[in-house]
This record gives sequence, structure tokens and C-alpha cells, in this order.
Amino acid sequence: MERLAPLREKIDALDNQMLALLNARVKTVLEIAEIKQQTQACAFVPSREQEIYARLIQNNPGPLGQDALVRIFREVVSASRAMEGPVTVAYLGPRATFTHRAALCYFGGSVKDLPFPTIQAVFEEVERDRVDFGVVPIENSTEGVVNHTLDLFLDSQVQIFGEIMQEIEQHLLASHHDITQVQCVCSHPHALAQCKDFLRVHMPGIALRDVESTAHAAEMARDNPHIAAIASELAAQLYHLVILKRRIEDHPHNATRFLIVSKQTPPRGQHHRTSLLLGVQDKAGALYEILRPFSERKINLTRIESHPSRRKAWEYFFYIDAEGHVEDPPLQSALDEIRRFAVFIKILGAYPAVSGRSA
Repeated sequence: MERLAPLREKIDALDNQMLALLNARVKTVLEIAEIKQQTQACAFVPSREQEIYARLIQNNPGPLGQDALVRIFREVVSASRAMEGPVTVAYLGPRATFTHRAALCYFGGSVKDLPFPTIQAVFEEVERDRVDFGVVPIENSTEGVVNHTLDLFLDSQVQIFGEIMQEIEQHLLASHHDITQVQCVCSHPHALAQCKDFLRVHMPGIALRDVESTAHAAEMARDNPHIAAIASELAAQLYHLVILKRRIEDHPHNATRFLIVSKQTPPRGQHHRTSLLLGVQDKAGALYEILRPFSERKINLTRIESHPSRRKAWEYFFYIDAEGHVEDPPLQSALDEIRRFAVFIKILGAYPAVSGRSA
């Protein structure tokens, strides 16, 4: 114990130094906020925050790991940003869903996050200026595009402000440590399907029950010792559950891409993605006419998705993600050419692009 005392004193001194530095950082942030208000600049600049994390990772000598470093500074940045003014975020709820986790990973914990029961409700909150941002799923690596999100973009005035990729890590949760007590496993149908091999091998004969969300399953497990839930680690934290088995999903690289929607336009950064909807005539070669201008200008298309318009039988539009900003000359030139024969073009947003798993 005598050896611990000086080390604890050293920890206390370091904590006081960090406290002083954190307050100095916040004071500088408030100076920046005043300039932004005078110039009407966007308060939230995700590309700048990503630059902060990248710089810290590059300069990190260890032993603190990369993921832990980003998590810590995301909360520092989020708390600092909150000093500039409240940020409100609507997301497809309930709490503890993967969309909720995506919202927290993108904005940090110092935001007012509000769950809503449908993707349409999230869009409406943003459109009516009741929140600053919305977070909705757009595609899953195994289940494909979220069609309802695409449908809403057709008539909505919101635009894509950013994106975040999240690995879908499924865990078996319960209110105790004894897996032999489990008589029923509950979760969203997609989560149960993603874990069918684990359930077949390790929990044969256990009843499976579909519920409306992984969060509701976690709530049921909290209240009944004979129920286990398949849900996220965030659900375990929020509902005070024990993780009986980690990473029980059949495909370990399953990921979902979420969009950040807003009526604000994100500031330009270094790496952008432009998303758009294209309506074409119902004739032979229509798809070729769309793709040729991109190909000739060597513009990489990271996604092409055909989708029924739901306005007219057998009428389709294409959802396209293109690398680059809509104001870049090659992309601008391609769109000018496509406008000559497209039925309609709607730019959904030009926003900072990310790839891979967000920390």
C-alpha cells in the first residue's frame, strides 16, 4: 500500500492537469463558436472532427489503444460542441438499437437524442425543424438496401449530411450469468436470422420469439430471468444485463450503413460522396445512357440500386452513390449530360465519405 500512495498522488496531479487543459479547450471552442455565429458558419463540421481523431491516432505513442483513444476524444469533442449550443438528433428507436448506437458514435453522448418509431417520423422531425439531424439505416451488407428510406427521399426536402458504418455485433444477454435458466430467446426477426447457426448448435430446443426490436428484447430479458435477448452491447449497458455470449452472429463482417440527414449542408472536406436519384425513360439502353457519362469521366460509382417508383406501374428510378463532390467539374459535367435524357435527377447530398467500421 505504501508503494501505491505516490502513484495515486501522481494520478491526481495528472487528472488536475487534464481538467485544466479540458477547460482551456472549451474556452477556445467558445471563441470559435462566436466567430461561427458572426459568419453563420455551420456549427457541426464532421470532417474537422475526423481530422482531429486521425491526428490523435497518428501522434499516439501508446499504450492507449486506437479505439479507446477515439471513444474518449469523441466525448471530449461532443461535450465541447455542446457548449456552442444544443444539438438535437432524432433516430429510429427505441433506445439501445443499432441506429441509436450509430447516433452516439457519430455525435457523441453530449447531444439530445430522441427516439422515434419509424423512419418517416425521423424525416418529418428534420423537415419541420424540430431537430437538427436525423439518423436512419440505408443498407446492410447482407440484407441489402432499406427501401423505405429510399422512398422517403423522393419527396423529402432533407439531404444527406453524413454517413457512418457500423459492424452489427450480436450478443446473448440475460439478467444473470446462468445460461441454463434460459427457456426462450427473443429478438428482432433479422437478429434471430443472423444468429441461427449459433442458436441451432448451442441452444437446441430453446424457444425463439420474434419481437419488434432488439431493444424490446433486452427489456424483456431484464424483467424475466428465463428470457435471453439477442442485442447490442449498448442494450446490455442501458438495461443492466449480463453478456452470456459475445459475437454470436453467423457472419462476423455484417455491417450496416447509416445516413445522417439534415436541412443543413455539410462544409466541404477532402473525401466526398454524392448520392442521387435518377429517373429514366422505359426504353432499351436507358441504364447504359446513365452509366456511360460516369465511365467516360472515370467517376467511380460505389452503389447502383434500381427501385420501383411506387408512382406508376413498372416505372423505376436508380439510387446512385458516386465518389466526389457534386460541384467537382467531372461529376458536374456527367450530370449535365445525363440531364438531357433523364426523366428527373435529384441530388440527395454531397457529404464526407467514410469507409469501414467506425470506432
